[in-house]
Amino acid sequence: MIIGVPKEIKEYEYRVGITPEGVSELRKDGHRIIIESGAGEGSGFSDEDYKESGAEISDKVRLFNDSELIIKVKEPLPSEYDLLQDGQAVFTYLHLAPNPELTNVLLKKNISAFAYETLVEDGELLLLKPMSEIAGRMAPVMAAYFLQKFNGGAGVLITGTESVPPAQVLILGAGTVGMNSLKVAYGMGARVTILNRTIEKLRKIDELYKGDVKTLPSTIENIESETVKADALIGAVLIAGARAPRLVSRELVSKMKKGSVIVDVSVDQGGCIETSRPTTHAEPIYSVSGVIHYCVANMPGAYPKTATLALTGKTLKYIKLLADEGIEGSTAEGHPIRSALNTYKGRIMNKALAESMY
Repeated sequence: MIIGVPKEIKEYEYRVGITPEGVSELRKDGHRIIIESGAGEGSGFSDEDYKESGAEISDKVRLFNDSELIIKVKEPLPSEYDLLQDGQAVFTYLHLAPNPELTNVLLKKNISAFAYETLVEDGELLLLKPMSEIAGRMAPVMAAYFLQKFNGGAGVLITGTESVPPAQVLILGAGTVGMNSLKVAYGMGARVTILNRTIEKLRKIDELYKGDVKTLPSTIENIESETVKADALIGAVLIAGARAPRLVSRELVSKMKKGSVIVDVSVDQGGCIETSRPTTHAEPIYSVSGVIHYCVANMPGAYPKTATLALTGKTLKYIKLLADEGIEGSTAEGHPIRSALNTYKGRIMNKALAESMY
């Protein structure tokens, strides 16, 4: 198979879809790999590194024209829509539920679109997990940074001091993002409250943290009462393939402490805060009702070396399956990659995405 790996063009996105080591693995299986010139520079991989691994170095247009399978990190952006070839396959983070424009492009061009974030194996979102871990661990760090007064925050030190209590951090959701946010926020000394729908997960947190973390079921009443107390709120809610549920209304945001910080990690799937909208690493924050919002849609891109190695360490197995078995073979019922299939031959294949769109 001919596999193309273009350079990411999302603002301040330095990750790359494959490493030179991954190229070597695919070349052993007889596949042809085309890398756009400069694609790996942000993650520390030169064109020469890829050449030595057996890749061809090309420009973006020829890469898209020649490739059967496009491997990316982030979703195609509008400037790339015309480059997509009819019947081509794409394997990347897509987050289509809040992006009907891209969804319609993929449908119109009969793109076999495989999304990292919906691939399930052994009950786990295996390709979402490594980036969720990074984003989760970043979230309290970003909250602490933007709580600084010169950033518009309330001037609250997240760790507190011997005589002043630490910041109050509220985490919505106890999945991979939430648990990693909890680990870091707790380690920083913050007073942490975490809300989740399932009581079993909350019981595990109680056992793990020996009651030092406040755990509550995710009810409307608890969300409202805890949100207004928070110095920092981390949105960590996910429904695979679907738009994130809106848990915090605009009215509730207006009741939060002035200078408090929201980090909505769910923004890739539309955000779980009504006032959230995607931002970039270049302009990461904005304020609504005096509350700082950090809603960067590609948080792990800030640490591209770590993020690329973590991501490609998981994706390579599935890239090899797609390449070895072909697109048709990989779309068969029961195939490990089938759960990643979002669009195919002009149809939406993911139930949660279909429900979000229609």
